[in-house]
Amino acid sequence: MRTKIKQIAQAILYDAAMFMELLIGLIIIVALLISTVGLLHGLNVLYVERLNDFAFREFLSGAFNVVIGIEFLKMLCRHTLSSVIEVLLFAIARGMVAEHTTPVENLLSIAAIAILFVVRKYLFIPGLDDNRNQDEHI
Repeated sequence: MRTKIKQIAQAILYDAAMFMELLIGLIIIVALLISTVGLLHGLNVLYVERLNDFAFREFLSGAFNVVIGIEFLKMLCRHTLSSVIEVLLFAIARGMVAEHTTPVENLLSIAAIAILFVVRKYLFIPGLDDNRNQDEHI
């Protein structure tokens, strides 16, 4: 009897979590659409200011934020280690490209990207990351 109640409670919590994840995904889509409109405005500013370095960095930063948001949304949908690594790669790359960083920060960012590639290449087991296996645990 207790195990049946526990299974029902787990199913309800899982469904509630999936609904919340869906809701957050929809909010992220709206934010991405708004940010894309902002990017178009930034492109206009970039054109008017004729390659101002600050305007270009702001535009690049906004573009990276949209890409990271898209990857984050895909990560919410897929639930795979691969998608998590992709989000981390884009976030680190954004920090290197869009921000003024010191050589030490650049070196640490490159080392972090190298570690992520090593994890992805040698320590990642695709069979453990299969979405079908996740549904069996519920």
